Amino acid sequence: MAVTTEKGLLAAIRDRRSIHTVGKTSPLTDAELEQVLADIVKHMPSAYNSQSTRLVLLLGQSHEKLWNLIEDVMRAVVAPEQFEAVSTRLAGFRSGYGTVLFFEDQAVIESFQQKFPGNQDKFPVWAEHTNAMHQYAVWIVLEAYGYGASLQHYNVAEDRVKAEWKLPETWRLVAQMPFGSPESAPREKQVQPIEDRFKVFK
Repeated sequence: MAVTTEKGLLAAIRDRRSIHTVGKTSPLTDAELEQVLADIVKHMPSAYNSQSTRLVLLLGQSHEKLWNLIEDVMRAVVAPEQFEAVSTRLAGFRSGYGTVLFFEDQAVIESFQQKFPGNQDKFPVWAEHTNAMHQYAVWIVLEAYGYGASLQHYNVAEDRVKAEWKLPETWRLVAQMPFGSPESAPREKQVQPIEDRFKVFK
């Protein structure tokens, strides 16, 4: 099944922003969304072709359950005077269409450390690079199809998340990406001078 979008890659990169309040309108069917994410996982590069990144797509009740679970965890670790602001932000994520969870399988990383001991210390770093590529690719593709999204790190809830969806203990939670129809405008982005960040030599 081919799922296409009218927006080009550079336009999606330019327009991608953090949208913290999202709604339940989805321009893709669930089957189309699953296919798009599966293609990203299938074709993303990784060091030594290790393929250690794992994605979990939560939709419907599972999506809402995730943010209820995270709210329960945050209530226990955040000061009471700060919790109202946290709860408001979480509500903006819960109101969305779904969430993508990003994991790294530590068993895979350790197996490559054993196979290639000369690069033992590098595989965890390379795994983070691979995971980041998955995160960015998903974010760009969601933008291209008209979704709003943001990248979150409520990893304090990892044990609860893995228990709820019976995920392997070797999977380490890296990030969460709630998404849906964009219901809020992004904050103005402050961009540093490009000449300080991009050099060309001929």
